[in-house]
Amino acid sequence: MSLINHLRGQVLVKSPTHLVIECAGVGYGLHISLQTYTKLGDQKEALVYLESVYVRDDNPRYYGFADEEEREIFRKLISVSGVGGGSALLMLSSMSAGEIAAAVNTANVALLKSIKGIGDKTAQRIVVDLKGKLGKHEGGISQILTVSNNKTRDEALMALVTLGFPKLAAEKALEKAIRQQGSSSDQVDVLIKAALKNF
Repeated sequence: MSLINHLRGQVLVKSPTHLVIECAGVGYGLHISLQTYTKLGDQKEALVYLESVYVRDDNPRYYGFADEEEREIFRKLISVSGVGGGSALLMLSSMSAGEIAAAVNTANVALLKSIKGIGDKTAQRIVVDLKGKLGKHEGGISQILTVSNNKTRDEALMALVTLGFPKLAAEKALEKAIRQQGSSSDQVDVLIKAALKNF
């Protein structure tokens, strides 16, 4: 558990992967998921729940969440051996907290290992360690729409590169996502979710 439970302040910077929120004159840089990015919307002020993960003893990374449910799923995920903060955040960017819980509770290893960085053994370990511990959730993966707006596509590409994907591979995944869909959308998070399925 982090020493700081939450922050309430002015949103200075928001991208699909990062958030800077100012509280009492201090700007806090946080890693966020697409889920949180979407939920925060265009808010000028926001309440964000925090979690810190120590990569090394002297190098904490701070993660922000729009609600406590997502933070709790994150905490459970990083408790599994082989799942770090980056992998857990990528899982929460690919699927909602409810969708992850449903995949774990139904032992859907194939769905879990379709996420970048989650191999077969890790996916199985997640199911074994967390099955029945994430609550009961229904629902599947949301239908993904495409994006024709160049600015939106560029923002999605930048976010994928920030998440660790090679630029060329990210471009191909985005183009494939656009071709696969018959309707259009100007939502960055929707496009990124579609592209994540093409790696």
